Amino acid sequence: MRRDDLPAPETGMLLTHFITVRDVARSRAFYSGVLGGTVVLEENPCIVKLANGWIIMNPGGGPTPDKPGVTLHAPEEPDDVSSFLNLRVADIEKCHREWSAKGAEFLTPPIDRKAEVRCYVRDPDGYLIEVGQATGMLEGIFADRPGAAGQ
Repeated sequence: MRRDDLPAPETGMLLTHFITVRDVARSRAFYSGVLGGTVVLEENPCIVKLANGWIIMNPGGGPTPDKPGVTLHAPEEPDDVSSFLNLRVADIEKCHREWSAKGAEFLTPPIDRKAEVRCYVRDPDGYLIEVGQATGMLEGIFADRPGAAGQ
């Protein structure tokens, strides 16, 4: 394993995304096999390098000395979402086609939202992942404000 494979900066900081999963092997297979990440560490914690970032995953659990009173668990209500992973791709149609062929289940096909074309997929634990391709925003065309027609 090379240092560059790990989220361990020599200076400054790196952004990683931690998720609590029910089954590490199943989630590792999704993020590596379907989304194309590279497994850096199998478990404790599982680390998958995905594009220019890392997904870190472990099973849930109760409080620890560094997070007293905090319990980690995978989503219980998949339609109640407060945050999600946002993946930006160069070719959303190709991505949708390839990931679907590998078993990804998208909520809808890619939809043109003026500023971008986007769609959503869920991982094995129900985490929502937005997959988007910048289109109109590259030309100064942005999405309607929330609550506007078509939202």
